[in-house]
Amino acid sequence: MATAQRESDNQPDGDLEIEVARLVAELSMDERIGLMSGDGSFIRGTLAMSKRYNGEPIIAGEVKRLGLPGIRFTDGPRGVVMYSSTAFPVPMARGATFDPELEARIGDAIGVEARTQGANLFAGVCINLLRHPAWGRAQETYGEDTHLLGEMGAALVRGTRRHVLACVKHFAVNSMENSRLWVDVKVDERDLHDIYLPHFKRCVDEGAESVMSAYNAVNGERCGHSRRLLTEILKDQWGFDGFVMSDFTYGISNAERAANGGMDSEMPYRWRFRSLRRLVRSGRVHGSRINDAAERVVRAQLRADRRGEPDRYVLEAVAGPAHRNLAREAAARSVVLLRNEQVPDGNGSAAPVLPITSESVRSVAVIGRLAAEENIGDLGSSQVHPPEVVTILDGLRAAGVRHDIVVRHHESKSESGEAHDHHNGAIALAEECDVAVVVVGCTFRDEGEWIIRAGGDRKSLRLRSEDEELIARVARACPRTVVVLMGGSAIVTDRWHHLVPAVAMAWYPGMEGGHGVADMLFGEVDAQGRLPLTWPGSSTHLPTFKRFARKITYGPLHGYRMMEATSQTPSFPFGHGLSYAPSSWSGAQISRVVPSGPGERTITVSVVVDVHNDSDRDAVDVVQGYAAEVLGSHATALRTLRGFTRVEIPAGATVRAELEMSIPADSTEVFIGRSSAMEDLTSLSLS
Repeated sequence: MATAQRESDNQPDGDLEIEVARLVAELSMDERIGLMSGDGSFIRGTLAMSKRYNGEPIIAGEVKRLGLPGIRFTDGPRGVVMYSSTAFPVPMARGATFDPELEARIGDAIGVEARTQGANLFAGVCINLLRHPAWGRAQETYGEDTHLLGEMGAALVRGTRRHVLACVKHFAVNSMENSRLWVDVKVDERDLHDIYLPHFKRCVDEGAESVMSAYNAVNGERCGHSRRLLTEILKDQWGFDGFVMSDFTYGISNAERAANGGMDSEMPYRWRFRSLRRLVRSGRVHGSRINDAAERVVRAQLRADRRGEPDRYVLEAVAGPAHRNLAREAAARSVVLLRNEQVPDGNGSAAPVLPITSESVRSVAVIGRLAAEENIGDLGSSQVHPPEVVTILDGLRAAGVRHDIVVRHHESKSESGEAHDHHNGAIALAEECDVAVVVVGCTFRDEGEWIIRAGGDRKSLRLRSEDEELIARVARACPRTVVVLMGGSAIVTDRWHHLVPAVAMAWYPGMEGGHGVADMLFGEVDAQGRLPLTWPGSSTHLPTFKRFARKITYGPLHGYRMMEATSQTPSFPFGHGLSYAPSSWSGAQISRVVPSGPGERTITVSVVVDVHNDSDRDAVDVVQGYAAEVLGSHATALRTLRGFTRVEIPAGATVRAELEMSIPADSTEVFIGRSSAMEDLTSLSLS
């Protein structure tokens, strides 16, 4: 059993195991088999979910006569998908905060809303590694780096499991959407263990009680059938004593292979597992495997029942003021300021376009087809139904009132195919205003879980041609043009970003996103987001990606490590993000080294650096630590993120930042800096 699970359960471990054994002993073999799937009707349930997915808890393994409530499932990961709940920014946006403490607070809020509305398991800890930015479900994960994924995922586990069980998904090597049901991913064992699995182990060590398998196959075997993944690695090597559930409906195709491979629960209903009784009677599935699955499911139910904070489970908390404020804070802190160049201010000097202040701005033109759209993410299994959504236009208008700045809007069409002439009104408005804010990017139509007529993997990493044309024309009309991008992954900007002085990435910012984005644009909070993935240029070489592949090979290189290995320079590197009050660093040094013990492959290194803020406003910086490391089948050591810390520096102050890294025992140097780019890094010798 994982240490985190022992220490955080309300009942001593031994007592829990005694209760598990007692309850399972009272179950017949048929009842134990019944624990291994969803309880509802396959046909009626499928029809209901086609109208509204997971509108109420999905129940599996309930045994009323023994008082077992069942696993009561709600999906995620941007909030509770049941009923009408708080829609937080998508995980990719939250990854951009580089702030596990904030993510744990979001997890706590999600856990409260899940428990209040009848769930005891949150299946929204999505930590699949982003290998290619075209992946349609990139928005559901935290980025391209295994360390960042592990720390943010562990924080969400830590927060949610105060109230409910935490389920981590999709295990494993899942990062293609259109072909997810059939693609076979070939991956070297070294790459699997060094690159694609460490973040899952981190979340298991943090105490996740459930793991959801992936649809795809790995090295010729479906993940939902894989004894190698589910039993040998997850349960035996990692000591996971929770339960494994299948991805919904098509997560397994053969009951015998799935059960023997280590699948504990077919979700959301019994389909393939209808044959389990026959398989047990024939001896093709041993009774001990059924008993093991039953113990795991019962153990999880007891854990859920023995934790919580009942006084907090009131309906007024769901999408209430506290959670909305948290969603707004997360939205503001996730915005990444990519560019903020100086432009003439009309008084003979120059200043950055952002933040927008009443000292130099009297009017703002809001332009672009997404400014007034409720754009909070895709329409798949992660869709949250909040009571209302604050659009970016709403947020800018409210901020304009607070700052005594006139905000004017040019209404644009929402669909593609805008004519050249339709831009003329926008151009005229931009000419009349001091600042133009152009809001463009992606929606559920372009990316997300693949459903009819929407979502899927992205066909292009560029904006629509009409959006690029609009940006160019507005930039010519208004020198102080700000482009606000929306989407779940990287956007290739090199055709136009040099035309505008300011570019910001707002992601899918959640129900309070309009307020959060405006808070950042108007300088009510510092610009503090950092890119959790590499943004390529038009000629950047990326890993192979085929939207409808039957087979594909995942190698050891992607993202910022691929940029270094192939000597490429992306448009914006991993970790990049500007601040309104740029800080300076000094005194970087290694403060402590904990040597490895016998047989250990890593050492622990602590680094300190003084971060100075000489401006008259509070600032935020993110100190990132990298080590040169060989990972997987790539033989050359490459810089790899091994630590980060977010630092708040009051105006005029100096703060000493410290971060701790676990690095290879044979390392001779480490690097600290503001991004993965070599020009942003300082090397520190360990000798």
